[in-house]
Amino acid sequence: MTKTVNIREVSLEALLEILEKKAMSHLVTAQALKKYQYLDKQDRAFFSRLTEGTLERLITLDYVLEQFSSVPVKKMKPVIRTILRMGAYQLLYMDSVPDSAACNESVRLAERKGFRSLKGFVNGVLRSIAREKDKVLDETAMSLSVRYSTPEWIVEKWISCYGNETAERMLKASFEETKTTVRCNLNRATKEEIIAMLEQEQVKVEECRYPSYALALSEYDYLEGLTAFVQGYISVQDISSMMVAEAAAVQKNDRVLDVCAAPGGKSTHLAEKLKGTGLVEARDLTEYKTELIEQNIVRTGLENIRTRVWDAREFDTEWEQKADVVLADLPCSGLGVIGRKNDLKYRITEDDCRELAKLQRQILDTVSRYVRPGGTLIYSTCTVNPGENQENVKWLTEHLPFETESLLPYLPDLLKADMTEKAKKEAENGSMTFLQGVYPTDGFFLARLKRKAE
Repeated sequence: MTKTVNIREVSLEALLEILEKKAMSHLVTAQALKKYQYLDKQDRAFFSRLTEGTLERLITLDYVLEQFSSVPVKKMKPVIRTILRMGAYQLLYMDSVPDSAACNESVRLAERKGFRSLKGFVNGVLRSIAREKDKVLDETAMSLSVRYSTPEWIVEKWISCYGNETAERMLKASFEETKTTVRCNLNRATKEEIIAMLEQEQVKVEECRYPSYALALSEYDYLEGLTAFVQGYISVQDISSMMVAEAAAVQKNDRVLDVCAAPGGKSTHLAEKLKGTGLVEARDLTEYKTELIEQNIVRTGLENIRTRVWDAREFDTEWEQKADVVLADLPCSGLGVIGRKNDLKYRITEDDCRELAKLQRQILDTVSRYVRPGGTLIYSTCTVNPGENQENVKWLTEHLPFETESLLPYLPDLLKADMTEKAKKEAENGSMTFLQGVYPTDGFFLARLKRKAE
């Protein structure tokens, strides 16, 4: 007999791991979903919505709680604080949950966790929010930071870089429901065959505007259980990341070095592009990370790719000027993917961004030496912070024997049709910034550089 599971309690435990013990949200939620994969689709969806939604709206929820609680949020006991955040999220953002259920289940949860004496406090705060919920989310009284639950320094930076209108589009995009984008391995099957395989398992499939081999999936329960995924016909990858292999434009028998490769999406894409020829060496810092890459290699059945544990800051003489293409998709602040990794925006600081830019330059200084004269260096990040992107490219071309090359020849025509003249000029000069909310992608940066002949 299957043990009864309290979904709200599972969500509470996950949130405590993330918020109080600083665990990574995507890892915690993935582990929980794997542990409780026997639950029905509705329960798994409720867990994901409540956990991820509470994280997503954290600043907004605390703003609301402060209006009704006699105890400041920061001074609450961690369990009670988290229960109240979850309860407030259900009241304000989950229309399918009756107010009575949100309040009563929160009170029961406090009791189950040993806080019987605080049941009245939890009940009082949530009942007050329920009575006033039509008024508490008055956007005219909220700053952009509170409205979009994003730290003020990020909001101010985006406004200074991209203007008020675009910054708000980017903030809003972080809360829009996203489908799972996947890359079809056309070496294994046609796109039509893959679509038919997915639809046979009741997955809703939409063809992406670009690139031609990308699909958007929804209404599935467990991605890792889909036949097309298990057999390596599809790989999860954002559209912007797919542009890396397009920009690399690998040729038959090329030697490619991916220096920070885990979990291997871009590496396997490049190996697929080589159609069984050449070599892709996919490296990362730890055995754990290279094992993630190897899992994808096994799943996709690729034979022209291998892994190696290596610190990208350490120079490897064996590869000096031997690579036709070096991919440096480097550790970054992740400000382009805060819609997918909801806790990231609360972790990262301006000082972190500056330190990451220094690390990126250290790695670029090392790995650029692997590119043969006339070869290609692809630099990419999943952030929209110019200090980690355009400023690093400028530094690279000023201090190392590289020059930027136009990206326009390598971009899909339909993507170019979506670009502004300003964006086309940037791409002509060798780089492109995908802004979430402006393009149907995560935030992402991509640059193509060529090593000068010596």
